[in-house]
Amino acid sequence: MSIISLENVSKDFGVGPLFQEVTFGLEAGERVGLIGSNGAGKTTLLRIIAGDDQPDRGRVMRGGNPVVSYLSQNPPFDPEGTVLDAIYAASTETMRMLHDYEAACNALSTHDGDDTALMARISELGSELEAIGAWSLETEAKIILDRLGISDTSAKMGTLSGGQRKRVALAHALIERPDLLILDEPTNHLDVDTIAWLESYLARYTGALLLVTHDRYFLDRVTNRILEIDRGRVQGYTGGYAYFLEKKDEQELRLEVEGRKREALIRQELAWLRRGAKARTTKQKARIDRAENLMAQPKEKKKEEMDISVGSRRLGSRIIEMHNVSKSYDGKKLLDGFTYTLQRGDRIGIIGPNGSGKTTLLDIITGRVEADSGRADIGETVVIGYYDQESRALDTEMRVIEYIREVADNITTADGSLITASQMLERFLFPPAMQYGVIGKLSGGERRRLYLLRLLMGTPNVLILDEPTNDLDIETLQTMEDYLEGFGGCLIVVSHDRYFLDRTVDHIFRFDGEGRVREYPGNYSAYLEITEREAAEAAAAAQPPKPAEVPKQTQTKSDPSARKLSYKERQELGVLETRIAAAEGKKRDLEEKIAALGSDYVAVRDRSEELQKLLAGLERDMERWAELAEFA
Repeated sequence: MSIISLENVSKDFGVGPLFQEVTFGLEAGERVGLIGSNGAGKTTLLRIIAGDDQPDRGRVMRGGNPVVSYLSQNPPFDPEGTVLDAIYAASTETMRMLHDYEAACNALSTHDGDDTALMARISELGSELEAIGAWSLETEAKIILDRLGISDTSAKMGTLSGGQRKRVALAHALIERPDLLILDEPTNHLDVDTIAWLESYLARYTGALLLVTHDRYFLDRVTNRILEIDRGRVQGYTGGYAYFLEKKDEQELRLEVEGRKREALIRQELAWLRRGAKARTTKQKARIDRAENLMAQPKEKKKEEMDISVGSRRLGSRIIEMHNVSKSYDGKKLLDGFTYTLQRGDRIGIIGPNGSGKTTLLDIITGRVEADSGRADIGETVVIGYYDQESRALDTEMRVIEYIREVADNITTADGSLITASQMLERFLFPPAMQYGVIGKLSGGERRRLYLLRLLMGTPNVLILDEPTNDLDIETLQTMEDYLEGFGGCLIVVSHDRYFLDRTVDHIFRFDGEGRVREYPGNYSAYLEITEREAAEAAAAAQPPKPAEVPKQTQTKSDPSARKLSYKERQELGVLETRIAAAEGKKRDLEEKIAALGSDYVAVRDRSEELQKLLAGLERDMERWAELAEFA
């Protein structure tokens, strides 16, 4: 069943059409990824589908009045509203009841006086939730909030960072369970572990999904259909991102071959016309008409590609040395005696939970933040290019060309040629029509691309990139990855993009959030293999050791206590071992559920009673197992 259908939808912002005559539908349960270059209109198309914007032409039809939830890149918020209000914004009666229930539980946890009224209110709301079958939703909401790192639901939205507000909005979108979930760059501001959880959550999501993301692993594992906005048109491909790449490559090759054939035919017909063909016969007239039609057909517009070709400079033997660096904020230790000497050719990827100190380390290296103790020594030949998360060097009131000319009017490229600032902007996909517009009118991805150009124009020999993949389209990322593969200097990258890390780094630093940094050789996939193997070894070590079999020769007639187990007892021992293993697994599950339930005292009480019964049975089984194992 079709949830939403677009028919000949077009949008134009005056400079030129974003897209024209877009026609497609979204079916129930479909999982669609929308890709395209920065400025191609991805966000605009999402807004039109969500109902937040209107097309210039065409229409959007909704079947059966579906519930649509849209997570934008910068979600709107009420600065005076609480996190709880934002998460359970009352789009439905169920969400209102969940909001009231959580608010009552929060009030109970901080109330010092008589709890009778609050307990009665919680009980009443609990009964209402049970009557409409919403307990599973409440439990799922707890899990979602926990995995997104949202703990203080009483905080005001205005006090949160942009990344925290994005996670709150994401929690609301997931908890709402809409018929169509629209996500615009949902992985921005999430660490790699949270992205992996979101990936698995969306893989099980039963509603329709439409998302824009630059995370290629995420895109390939979550979607089963790709829509591409390319040169004003939208084309669909059934399959994941890997399938799209294969078919796109075949299509581009076919168009190239067809284009060459068409050009050859035009040249042939032109040569015939120049020889003085006379339209005296029907056959000759038809051929002249065909030649005119061939020349009148619009040529396929060549897809523009970004060209990163900037010069570089020499890097000496002494680069960056970190000596016993420590840093804390508000009593939380982010770095604890960190020491490392950057070597020539180092390509380091930095990962870890949000707030664990990754950006702080970069700010200490670049001198933006002073360490509490220790020092960072920078070599004399080092020229650092720092691509920070916020693009802090961007002045939104400046014209694009002026922003680049502040660095230089002329730039030396990698091949030694000298080009103007305007020509360099064109290589970074800023045509002359855009160069005299103000930066504030650029899309988020276009601003990041402009910021990258200015950074590279300084010809750094140490590149420090803090979340470089945020807001950049996939094609720009591919071009950047190709450039970094040939970059002769040192590279330090903080990123949550697993594909980008796999392509660009050969060493991982993992921040644990308590000031410690652990090093892993290899790229991100190698890091995963190491940590998964360590986790498996730790789990195996945590299992209780199996009882050693007593050799038969030690059971002698002189030992009155020695005896063999009967057939029935051997069967019982096997059953006990299986039952104990199952009970221990169930015990872990119950403990995790109790931890996730938080302030839901009714559910916590029920789960705790279940756990106590399980522990009592487990204790009896362990005693009997030990008794039989002694004779085994």
